[in-house]
Amino acid sequence: MKNVSVSQHPLVIDSLSHLRDKNSPVDKFRRHSDRICQLLFAEAIQDLRFREEEIETPLASMSVKKLADNVVIVPVLRSGVCMLFGALQLLPKSQVGFVGMERDEQTAQASEYYWKLPPLTEESVVVITDPMLATGGSILHLLRLVSKEKFKELRVVCVIAAPEGVEAITTEFPDVKIFTAAIDQKLNDKKYIVPGLGDYGDRYFGT
Repeated sequence: MKNVSVSQHPLVIDSLSHLRDKNSPVDKFRRHSDRICQLLFAEAIQDLRFREEEIETPLASMSVKKLADNVVIVPVLRSGVCMLFGALQLLPKSQVGFVGMERDEQTAQASEYYWKLPPLTEESVVVITDPMLATGGSILHLLRLVSKEKFKELRVVCVIAAPEGVEAITTEFPDVKIFTAAIDQKLNDKKYIVPGLGDYGDRYFGT
């Protein structure tokens, strides 16, 4: 699928197996979550724009390339925060916004209860993080709102995606790039990803 990238990194594949295992304790789940999220985030920003800059090494002056785009990470509360730690380890200068999304268990429709973004510019690459892309309702709602702002590009990073969610996003927002570790089989009748890994936030925070 255009603009959908499924990671083939060996460490991503290995960490995902530990996240799926229902017997993985909280500390192990967190360790592999932070690793997989950092690697997925690295893939999500690998084609950003650079600027030339002159520096001094201990031996000589030289021209180097530094990241020019302004990366804004927007985790969807609560589980999207799980992905923030790995992302900030990789790119600590990133700005961070927070969006609280609440899903109606009966209709699976999303609405926001919290919204706080840093100022966006035409150099802002907005990276939305939510570990489980199920129906796509929450991210679609967020994308519609963010689309009203000024920015350079919108990207989505998730650990596991359902085909239904990927299709929903790519249909309405074909230019949004999606980065994930896996696209699973389907959603069940309760809108949970199968085989999935359960509730990501509960397993990461131990609730």
